[in-house]
This record gives sequence, structure tokens and C-alpha cells, in this order.
Amino acid sequence: MIRVLTVTRLEESNCRMENRFGSFGVGGLLLMLALAAFMVVLPLMLPPLPPPPLMLLFFPVGIMAALMFLAFSPTEAAGNVVVHTV
Repeated sequence: MIRVLTVTRLEESNCRMENRFGSFGVGGLLLMLALAAFMVVLPLMLPPLPPPPLMLLFFPVGIMAALMFLAFSPTEAAGNVVVHTV
């Protein structure tokens, strides 16, 4: 029985060593590194862009206001709750 537990622990440690990047695979890690490199290099190569229109700047503020409204609005779940006791 001790031998089986030891083998299981070795297999678990091998799985941990193979997946050392967490939940990301090697391809995902390379993709994120490439995106980070593009985000550093492209602003140096591209010309300066004009500022966006004022309405486009208020778009994230509107989304945040809608989410705050939904978060603090009362729910109707209190009238629909059914409790069963066994």
C-alpha cells in the first residue's frame, strides 16, 4: 500500500513539473509574450493618433453606470423563493 501511494505522489509531481506555466500551455504563453512585445514596439513605430470623439469616451462610463444600477437595484427573487424541508 505504501508503494502505491509513493507512485501516485511521483505521478502528481511529474504532472506539476510538466505544467509549470499554470493553466497556460506553451503556445498560450508564447502568444501572450508576442502580444506584449507588439504593445511595446508598435507605439514607437506608429504616428500619433488624434484623440477619439467625446461620445466614445463616455461609452465606458455609461457601461459602468448601467452595471452600478443593476448591482444596487432590488431583486424580485424574494417573492419567488421556494423552500422544501425533507
